[in-house]
Amino acid sequence: MVPASDASSSDFTQSIAEAARTLNKPRSLDDTLQTIVEVACNSVPGFEHVGIATLEKKGVIQTRAFTGVLVQCLDATQYALQEGPCSEVLRGDGPVCVSSLTTEDRWPRYAPQAREAGVRSQLAVKLYLDRGTLGGINFYSTVNEVVSEDAQALARLFGTHAAIALGHARERETFTEGLETRRAIGQAIGILMERYDVNEDRAFAFLVRASSHANIKLRAVAQALVEEGNVR
Repeated sequence: MVPASDASSSDFTQSIAEAARTLNKPRSLDDTLQTIVEVACNSVPGFEHVGIATLEKKGVIQTRAFTGVLVQCLDATQYALQEGPCSEVLRGDGPVCVSSLTTEDRWPRYAPQAREAGVRSQLAVKLYLDRGTLGGINFYSTVNEVVSEDAQALARLFGTHAAIALGHARERETFTEGLETRRAIGQAIGILMERYDVNEDRAFAFLVRASSHANIKLRAVAQALVEEGNVR
């Protein structure tokens, strides 16, 4: 018979390996975020609700994937109040763990709302790479009051894999957007060169002036011109 501790260790390792294989498959950013949520919910013991929030430009925090309405509502509450594990983990380094939320007094405005929603314990893990914070994974339980050491350890390791996968997905998205932008600008320049009998430099300068005058991104100006050209 395999000792209980060995079996637990084996399950632990298998969960991490499966998470790594699943999360690092090429996919869109939205698909990656949803996969992170689903794998997290299945891998970290003791929690039945999971969400992932990303830190966007200008410090805006947005819950991008979640397993249910409870996650969406309580994530939003914590970020609005700047209280609770989800909000606190983004300002610190390590996970924020809350067992027995019924007796929690660190967050006087958030804790009562969480208890009213039926939450009994929480765990939040930051997602970050060397270049900065990407967001956080937020775990909720309406059943268990105790967050086990295994759950905390697995969540930390899982957070590392999730951060790497999220970082790769963002790089792919940025690369794809860059290709689409260059393609649209190139097509727009071609249209202007033909329409007004100007060279490439003058056509590009025209796009830049139009972008500045209208106060919209260069890609949007180029795309509008391409769409107009396709209609003609």
